[in-house]
Amino acid sequence: MKRSIMFLIWLLLPTLSFAQSDLENVLKGGEIVINGLSFLKSAKSENKSTNSKVIESVCVKNKLTDKISFNLVGKDDEGNAIKKELVIQKDGKECVFELPKGIYTYEIVLSNKEIFKKGEYKFNEEIVITVKAD
Repeated sequence: MKRSIMFLIWLLLPTLSFAQSDLENVLKGGEIVINGLSFLKSAKSENKSTNSKVIESVCVKNKLTDKISFNLVGKDDEGNAIKKELVIQKDGKECVFELPKGIYTYEIVLSNKEIFKKGEYKFNEEIVITVKAD
């Protein structure tokens, strides 16, 4: 009985241990799948950004020595007031998602309540704003 089991293992082991395809073919197949998925993803995001009235994200990086507050005030197409406030730690990054396109007044306030910078900006695409000491 033991010999017959050993004989079957010895007979079946070589056929089970040979791979159907080599590593190179597997890697090429994986590359094709990933490229296809990235193509679909880029086509999806391009379609979304050209017809959209909102910006997917507006991010602010803080390169100052202390935390800051970044305040945005604006209006959407219907005239509704939009207010956003971001508190960003030192060397941190915060984002606002799905912000309607338009002209916004921004204000950068330091931790001691002093206004660091103030102005207007037209947001019409994704952006990363970096706040640095001048």
